[in-house]
Amino acid sequence: MAEILVVDDEIGIRELLSEILGDEGHSVLLADCAAQARKLREENPLDLVLLDIWMPDTDGVTLLKEWVSAGKLTMPVIMMSGHATIDTAVEATRIGALDFLEKPIALQKLLKAVEQGLARARMPQALQRSAVSAPLPTSSFSGAHPSGSSPADAFAPAELRSSEPLVSTAATDGFIAVATSFVSSDDTQRNGALRELALDLPLREARDAFERAYFEHHLSRENGSMTRVAEKTGLERTHLYRKLKQLGIDLSRGAYRKASGN
Repeated sequence: MAEILVVDDEIGIRELLSEILGDEGHSVLLADCAAQARKLREENPLDLVLLDIWMPDTDGVTLLKEWVSAGKLTMPVIMMSGHATIDTAVEATRIGALDFLEKPIALQKLLKAVEQGLARARMPQALQRSAVSAPLPTSSFSGAHPSGSSPADAFAPAELRSSEPLVSTAATDGFIAVATSFVSSDDTQRNGALRELALDLPLREARDAFERAYFEHHLSRENGSMTRVAEKTGLERTHLYRKLKQLGIDLSRGAYRKASGN
């Protein structure tokens, strides 16, 4: 598990990155400005920083320069921006940034950049200094350097459970009762849910109610593993996170793992 600091003034981006990285098993700290980032940098032994460029107090490139001049760039830093130019990306990497990701950040590019950043953090300091000027192939910035990235093997989905869900429905008096249960290979019931969905709701509300039951079922069945839920439901993980938040489903870390007893 790594200690990762996410610095971005947009709360939606901070929350999304926190959820994604937290689901990968990392401890995530959040800062909404450079001042808060400085404080967290002093108080915590960071393994990696994801640093936005445009912030209300001090921009990310200036903060990066500050850490370099003070000898505090002891962790890899990945810059992020949705409005930066090629010159800005080149300057950031010249100063000492490990990589540059353009918003909106594709999930696999994010995970690949984080994986390489943490690998760099584990290098001896001498090797880090010799590698810092080498261009990295994972940057998603248009024109900065070619992407060519592919999904990291380290984040390949785990093998799916052999167990199958049991689903039954029954409609009565304008309601449809959806009963789902998850039975493991030893025929022991692991999780069950009964949800009554009103059929006389407006279509959008009825659809949201069904989708909520659908995703809650898969979250429980897969013990909260977002990787396996994404594969099972056919959604890309970034879209899955947004969908769950839109439906108001609790994504607090470990909620479904605890419920399943693991």
